Amino acid sequence: MSRAISLSKLTIRLHWLIAVGMIGSLAFGIYLDEFAASANKGSLIGLHKSVGVIVLLLALVRLINTAKQGLPTPISESAAWQLSAAKVTHILLLAGTLFMPISGVMMSVGGGYPVGVFGLPLIPAGEENEMLSQIGHTMHGVGANIMIAAVLLHVAGAVKHSLIDKDGTMARMLGKQIGNS
Repeated sequence: MSRAISLSKLTIRLHWLIAVGMIGSLAFGIYLDEFAASANKGSLIGLHKSVGVIVLLLALVRLINTAKQGLPTPISESAAWQLSAAKVTHILLLAGTLFMPISGVMMSVGGGYPVGVFGLPLIPAGEENEMLSQIGHTMHGVGANIMIAAVLLHVAGAVKHSLIDKDGTMARMLGKQIGNS
């Protein structure tokens, strides 16, 4: 049974831009953890922060868009637990796209470092606040693990829809018209 409704171009574009930004930031953040402190690492962290701020701005637009349109309607029938898992995963992903950049900003500001986007200053360096830095650091680390798990669940769901259900969910996320409304 097909209950497909098309997704807006904005929804699709935001999904893929944020996905690339978040997955890239998660992978890059793991990579940065292996670096020893250096001027080169500082430059790379600046790049990581820049992408994080852009993801945050896109996520805010997506949150407003999702509030207006709601979460995507499932295309095919699924078990209640699968629908619940999908909904929780979508909510975790949406929350994480806000939570991760905000916790990164907390870490930077708490550490006395500036926050900017590709050299454009947004928050100047200030005094260190050890508690804010530590809270941000803990939230960022825990949040990264939650986001990795949520991304893996989301990808597993997409693979299931494509290979097992063959219901057109991936086609819809690529902007193709499918099914009957």
